[in-house]
Amino acid sequence: MRHVARFGLCWLALFSVGSSVWAASPVLSSIIPRGAQRGTEVEIAFNGARLEDAQELLIYQPGIEVTGLTVVNGSQVKAKLKIAADCPPGTKRIRVRCASGMSDLRTFMVGTLPVVAEVEPNSEFTTPQPIPMNVTIDGSIGNEDVDYFVVEAKKGERISAEVEAIRLGDSFFDVYVAILNEARFELATSDDAALVWQDGVVSIAAPEDGKYFIQVRESSFGGGNYYRCHIGNFPRPLGVIPGGGKPGETVKVKFIGDVLGDIEREIVLPADADPDFTVVAQDDRGTPPSGNRFRLVNLDNVNEVEPNEDIARATKGPTPAAFNGVLATKDDVDYFGFTAKQGQVFDISVYARRLRSELDPILVVYNAQGGGVASNDDSAGPDSALRFTVPADGEYFVRVYDHLGRGGSSFFYRIEVSPVTQELTLGVAEFVQYVEPKMAVPQGNRIPLLLTAARKDFGGPLEFLSENLPPGITIEHAGMRADENVTQVILVAAPDAAIGGKLCDILGKLVDPNQPTLNIVGPTRQDVVLIRGQNNTPFWTEPIKSLAIAVAQKVPFTLQIIEPKVPLVLGGQAKLKVVAIREEGFTAPIKIELLMNPPGMNSSRETSIAEGQTEAFIDINAAGNARVGDYKVAVRGEATVGNGPVMIASPFVKLSIADMYLKFAFQQAAIEQGKESELVVNIETTKPFEGAAPVILYGLPNKVTTTAMELNKETKELIFKIKAEGDAPPGKNQNLFCQVVITENGEPVLHNLGTGQLRVDQPLPPKPNEPPPMPVAQVAAPTPEAPKRLTRLEQLRLEQKQRIEAQNAKPAEGGK
Repeated sequence: MRHVARFGLCWLALFSVGSSVWAASPVLSSIIPRGAQRGTEVEIAFNGARLEDAQELLIYQPGIEVTGLTVVNGSQVKAKLKIAADCPPGTKRIRVRCASGMSDLRTFMVGTLPVVAEVEPNSEFTTPQPIPMNVTIDGSIGNEDVDYFVVEAKKGERISAEVEAIRLGDSFFDVYVAILNEARFELATSDDAALVWQDGVVSIAAPEDGKYFIQVRESSFGGGNYYRCHIGNFPRPLGVIPGGGKPGETVKVKFIGDVLGDIEREIVLPADADPDFTVVAQDDRGTPPSGNRFRLVNLDNVNEVEPNEDIARATKGPTPAAFNGVLATKDDVDYFGFTAKQGQVFDISVYARRLRSELDPILVVYNAQGGGVASNDDSAGPDSALRFTVPADGEYFVRVYDHLGRGGSSFFYRIEVSPVTQELTLGVAEFVQYVEPKMAVPQGNRIPLLLTAARKDFGGPLEFLSENLPPGITIEHAGMRADENVTQVILVAAPDAAIGGKLCDILGKLVDPNQPTLNIVGPTRQDVVLIRGQNNTPFWTEPIKSLAIAVAQKVPFTLQIIEPKVPLVLGGQAKLKVVAIREEGFTAPIKIELLMNPPGMNSSRETSIAEGQTEAFIDINAAGNARVGDYKVAVRGEATVGNGPVMIASPFVKLSIADMYLKFAFQQAAIEQGKESELVVNIETTKPFEGAAPVILYGLPNKVTTTAMELNKETKELIFKIKAEGDAPPGKNQNLFCQVVITENGEPVLHNLGTGQLRVDQPLPPKPNEPPPMPVAQVAAPTPEAPKRLTRLEQLRLEQKQRIEAQNAKPAEGGK
């Protein structure tokens, strides 16, 4: 079994909270200060709501030890953190685990430099805050605020400034940073550098001895929030060549784009592939605040050899391989060549923006004669990617260039030519829009998860498992069919499970008897959106490779579905009974809904178990083309418990979707205003049933009526007697259907069967000179047999015959 990357877990237990205390859903709003220097001990405030029962911190990355945790009140917890001297710099993701649940995720930054607090007034160029070189400013920006800092440097000395703003995950803070000289000329500026996402980074070699000013502000002079600005002599390379290496190997890399020149290092790569891995430059002046993105993949590296601006001078290598280079000047173009055989299939992908390059690449594939055979732009975000099936044996060439013809040391790239591989990636979906799912399972209860699956180059059903859940928690799931990409999972906590939490992995596994040789296992990632832009578009997301799962204190209710004893038939509807088991004193209303509907089924989404009540019904219905089969369904319930919301789930029950027991065929029917007629329905029984079933005809037009009927498994035909009032609206009504309720195992199986149509006609006006009806002699006659029921066509033919006979019976003109 393949395991996901391991993470550190720091904790400090405080106390145990009894189940009689009801609390819920802790909220973590901010962590202050926003970061600290490695190798130091600091006290940090965790601010939010419902934190009064906090017990530990869950920290996703190693290198931080929690040496003390104090609950100040429900709005604040303070912790003492000991940060290891070798703790990797960058973002650390943290949650507060309380006895009652798990908080939101927030970030804390670890840097390499001492921290200095920003001190006002420093909003004018003439009154900057003096700082020593090589510090991290912990500051904030208000509306129309500008912060100035001043350092002294010698000629040729490197001055770098890198700001963490958006990357803090606090607010939509579009930062601008600049280095100015004493004459107030900007020597370097940055806004939205690809290297640091939408943050800013600048670096210069001081042109002369003197003072240099660092300006930090919001790009449009709006109010921002907290920021951390690293200012010092540290190197700040823009890229790295090659842009990747094989896991576990030692690779020699060149950091490019630093103002004092390239930096070469040998780096031992980790054995486990990590999509967020970075390599860090270092020289005698320091270490940058953040690393450079680096791919970990089993491909040989080929670095470009200039000149390689055309096919004749292309840098050649094997396949599969990774071709690495940089478009060093404006309008630069690079070519790489490889040999391939007919029928081979390769995924060719340019990694540029995904490695934080400024390059917007366009990719073209040529044959040996220079003819283009494939191309792409922006299939992988700003990057380019395509699948290439080799048309014939021979040499092929890839060309990469910038969409706008730009170039420079920040325009580096990596072209991976790799065989097609199968991959499975799982994610966690939201139940409530824009609300991050949290995984704290109350003792003796359940919580729901919705998992999404992205299958790459394979198909088939999936099952789910976890080998490292907290003690007392187990996993239940409904599986995922081959044609599904979302499924429901339930985490279950035993009644005696100890309150606590840890970082866990939920894995998906292909289980397809038709593909027994494919051993595909994929981890679950949780992408936590910290900042949203316009229209709630995710703007800053923290990708989490492990799930924080905990056992929480007991809550005062559980849920269960009363499993139906009968199926839901196609085109039919039913009610699912949901029961709440409440502890004494808990009366709050409970909103309930199905976790997920089976294909072709719908359910009501605004159902509640009323205050003080113990049951409610969820309406469900199946489309006529719903997929027949047995499904697992469960409900989730939300209620206010104590001072916050709690979400739990019921156990799974089986719900069957079945074909209809009956098939109805409506005969065409018509009726005249003010008259009576018949509507005939032919019946085919596809599944025998016992007893009589009531039938109601729906969809009749206004002022047209009929009566309910009954049928049984032997019934072949229903004849509805219909009557139209004289002012019934004329026209064709095409939405007639019958509702049939068959009782089976003491429960109703409701069918909606149709459709039919009924035409309401106005009576024809009498023809001119048409004689009155012939008198009929009153002759006693024997009681006739019951008249044969005529079809509508036979009725029309009879009426036509009667009119002709009446016309023929009219006396000839002049006759007696």
